Amino acid sequence: MEYLQKFYDEAFTWLLTYGPRIIIAIVIWIVGQWIIRVINRWLRKWLAPKSIDSSLRTFIESLLSVTMQVLLVLLLMQILGIQMTIFAAIIAAFGVAAGLALSGTLQNFASGVLILILKPYHVGDNVVTQSQEGTVSSIQLFYTVITTFDNKTVIVPNSKLSNEIIINLSREGKRRLDIKLEFKYSVDFDHLKQIVLSSVEQAQGMLKDPRVRVGVSLLDVDSYRVDINVWTQAHGFEDTRLALLEKLMKDIKGGGILFPGMS
Repeated sequence: MEYLQKFYDEAFTWLLTYGPRIIIAIVIWIVGQWIIRVINRWLRKWLAPKSIDSSLRTFIESLLSVTMQVLLVLLLMQILGIQMTIFAAIIAAFGVAAGLALSGTLQNFASGVLILILKPYHVGDNVVTQSQEGTVSSIQLFYTVITTFDNKTVIVPNSKLSNEIIINLSREGKRRLDIKLEFKYSVDFDHLKQIVLSSVEQAQGMLKDPRVRVGVSLLDVDSYRVDINVWTQAHGFEDTRLALLEKLMKDIKGGGILFPGMS
């Protein structure tokens, strides 16, 4: 009976000591969860009209939510009188180990955030990077997916893209198509130029502005070189180039002009 009385006394003392803290902690937990939900809804509405990539928007929302949950738990531990020293040491040790193990992954992540914020390229852009040329099909937080023109999927870590040169072929909306042709001196340049200008004017996909430029760029021993500069849309550039080369070849031959090597 004495032991039972002692147990009741200790339990009563414990309730008097920790009971109010537990009640306060429960109240703060409920209120804290409500505040976190309100902040998350506000953040979601605030980010919705912003020109922020959906992947980055989701990450920001998740990061803020997790951060608030961790702060709330730390606050409750402080209220309940739980010593933080051991937890701080464990978290610090885990952070150092994780940082060393995931240094490359974290670098890709940081680079992905910068790419999504600065937007050096968008999904659908034609780019050249890491000796790869193709269309950006997806931008993730850790990597970017590029589909090459021969339909290969190339996954490039974002750290490579943030620290290397990226050539965006389609950002300006139009590109200059350069064609070089060689002819013997027996070919009259003025006649050749008229054929080229007429061929370019009739070709599909050529832009009127900037204007086409045709000129002699090199005088060799037995031939001269003609440079043709025309402008076309960035998307579909290669199809336009092939079509124009075919038309030039047919029109020049049809105009009675022989290419070098033709008798």
